[in-house]
Order: sequence, then structure tokens, then C-alpha cells
Amino acid sequence: MINLEDIKKAKENIGGVVKRTPFSLAPNLTKLLDGNIYLKKENLQYTGAYKLRGAYNRISNLSEADRKKGVIAASAGNHAQGVAHSAFVFGIKSIIVMPETTPLLKVNGTKDLGAEVILSGGNYDEAFAFAQKYATENDLTLIHPFEDDDVIAGQGTVALEILEDLENVDKIVVPVGGGGLISGVATAIKEINPNIKIIGVSASGAPAMKKSFDAKQPIDTTEVKTIADGIAVRDTSTKTLEYILKGVDELITVDDNEIANAILFLMEKQKLIVEGAGAVGVAALLHHHIETKENENIAVILSGGNIDVTMLSLIIEKGLLKSQRKMKIKLKLIDKPGSLQHFTEMLTQMSANIVEIGYDRTDKNLEIGDAWVYVALETKGSEHQEEIRTKLKEEKFQFYEE
Repeated sequence: MINLEDIKKAKENIGGVVKRTPFSLAPNLTKLLDGNIYLKKENLQYTGAYKLRGAYNRISNLSEADRKKGVIAASAGNHAQGVAHSAFVFGIKSIIVMPETTPLLKVNGTKDLGAEVILSGGNYDEAFAFAQKYATENDLTLIHPFEDDDVIAGQGTVALEILEDLENVDKIVVPVGGGGLISGVATAIKEINPNIKIIGVSASGAPAMKKSFDAKQPIDTTEVKTIADGIAVRDTSTKTLEYILKGVDELITVDDNEIANAILFLMEKQKLIVEGAGAVGVAALLHHHIETKENENIAVILSGGNIDVTMLSLIIEKGLLKSQRKMKIKLKLIDKPGSLQHFTEMLTQMSANIVEIGYDRTDKNLEIGDAWVYVALETKGSEHQEEIRTKLKEEKFQFYEE
């Protein structure tokens, strides 16, 4: 197992290539919670995630002979870009195996860094199995995203930067997938100050590490399903579990709705674009899964910002609906001149802005002479929406909310 000295050496190795990311107080989060909440913004790293740290440290420690052969990695995206960028810096060949479900943003981002991309498997574990076989057949060095001491040491450099910026930190909240990041962070922190609590947060749709942590032995799962693709790991690493059981105080889970809320909160209130995996720590705080105390200093690692635009638009849409800033209505009208105008004028009077509208008079379930109108409205909260419902009932409209 690695120790603090290994992490300090990794910090020297990655200097000049890996960015020292911003670390600052999050005023809007701090207002909502007890304590002072600080964000370590690894979403602003050169490749958009902390993974560059471990990948570069691993490749920097390879022999010249192994570098000449080239490297291969399996990744849902962030480790891929970390390996690809590191290989580019050293001028060596890199092949990245990614699950077939990987967002296009991450696929293209990896290719843009000069790597060859192979899509294989439905999740990380299936992609990794392919990469293992390919590495053996083609005599390449496999760079594991978390089950490697050099990688873990590289990830642990995040903790050193946090302590340099905030010496009196009380808790550090860390996203958990395969466990490489939290293994490195916990190793560094517990050697420097064992009183600092390390809290891991994983997605409930990828529960292997949480189950293993509770049982204190490796437990694998059969499938994963979460919007946090960066931590969607099916099987538990025995190596990182050993680190986690030694240095992590608590490991909790958050669901996809909580993650989506955190992504939207960070975008609106902190002006930060963060992917699902990177937002789990904030999700845990927002939904009170982590106890906070007055004057306590809590550091949260935003591990990455490489979110697919399609996913982001879906999260925004659902967030607007959940916060009553948007509502969708299906309404039956008499299909005659003036009916639709009367309806839209009523909405105008109520300051409800129409952002989408559809008209259907061919539905087989409609009587001849009727039509369905589908509208999406911008609204000003729950009270405004209730006023709209009341007015529709007063006007004898038959309507349904979607």
C-alpha cells in the first residue's frame, strides 16, 4: 500500500503538467447549511477531471521500454482523457476502450487528445475485460483507472492541495466509484491529521462499494444504472476497498434525482458545470445525508465537469418541473375558431409564458369537434401554478398535468 511519501513524490511528478485547481468557499451552499462549505474544483482541471493526476503519475513512472510499446486504458471518459493527455505529453501511443454508452462529448474529447478509441461493452467492467485481453495480445501497458498504486498516489495529490489552502478542514467529501480518488485522499489525510473525517459518496444505482464497505468484504453487483457515469462501477476493487476500510469514516449513497438537483444547483447558484459523478458530494449535503455543524469546515471535491449536453438539457428540464418553474398541461378544447385564442389570452392574463404548444384533433379517443392542446408554461412557483389550475377549473376546462 502507498503512504504519504508516495503521494508527495506524485505531487512532484505531476507538477507543471497537472493544474492546481481552485479551492474556495461556496457562499450559497454555506448559507443553506451549517458550517462552511468549500469546493475543490477538479471540474476545471485541464482534461475536465482529477483523473489526469493519477494517469500522468503512472505513465511518468513507466520505463522507457514500456512507454515505447504504448499504453491502453478502459474508461467511461475521464480516465480516458487523462491517459490520452499524458501519453500525448510523453509522445507515446495510447488506446482507450470505452463502453458503448459513453457520451459523445467524452469520446470526441479523448480522440481530440490523440488517442485511438475502441467502443466495447455495456459498462466499464465489460470495457475493462476487453482492454485486458487487448493489452495482452498487443503487448501494451494497461493503465488501470483505480486499481494501481501509482494512480492512487496521483489522485491523493488533491488532498495535499486542499490542506495547503485550508489547514483546519474538518471533513472532506469525496465521490466514490472504483475508489481510487478516495483511497489516495484518505491515505494522505489520515497520515497528516487522523481527526479529519473522510466521507465517501456513491450513486445508489452503483451500490457495489457501499455494500462492500458495510459488509467489510468485496461484494459485486450484476448491473449499474445511474446518470453519474463516471462512478458507474459494477464490481468492487479489493485493492481500493482495503484503502477505504482503513481510512474512510463513512460511505453514503445518493439517488439520481438528488444528483440532478445538485448539478442544477451548482450551475445556477455557483456558476459551475459539473457532471453527475462530480456532483454527488453536493447532492449529499443538499439532501442532508451528511451532518453539518456550525463553524465546521467541509471540503467537497467536484471530481469532474465532462457532462454530456443532452444529459444536461434533460436535467435542466426536470429541475424546472420539480421546482415549479415549469408545468406541462394537456387540455381539451372545442375545435372551433377562437377557442385556442381564448385559452392563450387567459394564460397571458395570468403571466404564464407559453414555451411549447401542440394541437391535435385527430386522436382516435377524441369526439369529432374536440381537440387536444399540449402546452408547456414558464411559471413562478407553486402558488402561481395553483392559480393557473384554479382558473382552468373556473373556466370549465378539462385538463391533465404531465
